[in-house]
Amino acid sequence: VQLQASGGGLVQAGGSLRLSCSASGRSFSSYGMGWFRQAPGTERELVAAIGAIDSDTYHIDSVKRRFTISRDNAKNTVYLQMNMLKPEDTAVYYCAARRAGRIVYDWWGQGTQVTVSS
Repeated sequence: VQLQASGGGLVQAGGSLRLSCSASGRSFSSYGMGWFRQAPGTERELVAAIGAIDSDTYHIDSVKRRFTISRDNAKNTVYLQMNMLKPEDTAVYYCAARRAGRIVYDWWGQGTQVTVSS
């Protein structure tokens, strides 16, 4: 699986961005997908995830009611809609894929920079 993330950029606090991650292959609907982020000097953290089978979603507390993960299986794409952005959301954002039923993410995109100015 090859993943290509896009949509990052520079935005003022309170603004919005939508990240997209397109996947190669014909089995996209069978993969769980996640968005991770890593700020300088910090560990990479899972921000949001969406299931393969039931499309159940998970968001970390710090982004709930601001970020929304979704997927379009017809387009082999997963999205992260980010609203009310804060400077602390500044990071490189990565999309990742995992086989259904597994916890470990096996495939990673190249990352897209999100910078939120105050």
